[in-house]
Amino acid sequence: ALGQGSDLEKAFATMALVYNNNADPEGKLSRAETKSLLQTQFWHFIQGQENKPKYQEIISDLDEEPENKIDFEDFMMTLVMLTLMSDLLQEIKNVKKPK
Repeated sequence: ALGQGSDLEKAFATMALVYNNNADPEGKLSRAETKSLLQTQFWHFIQGQENKPKYQEIISDLDEEPENKIDFEDFMMTLVMLTLMSDLLQEIKNVKKPK
């Protein structure tokens, strides 16, 4: 559907597809599934972040209250938080795309 979409639209569509492909019939992920999905699909962003207090807070939050599920909005907020604290973000900022 987004074959002609912008790079940003395609990136967002990919995030939505990954989430939806892993969500339960109610459209939610368990906290354990969320943690696993982040560790397998977002590995390059979280690699090396284990000692950062904010990372530890986010991951420990996923380990608590396993009966509570994560909806798409909370999943996206988690991705944003992990992206903002990632060392990879600084590397990406330093890359200049040719015009």
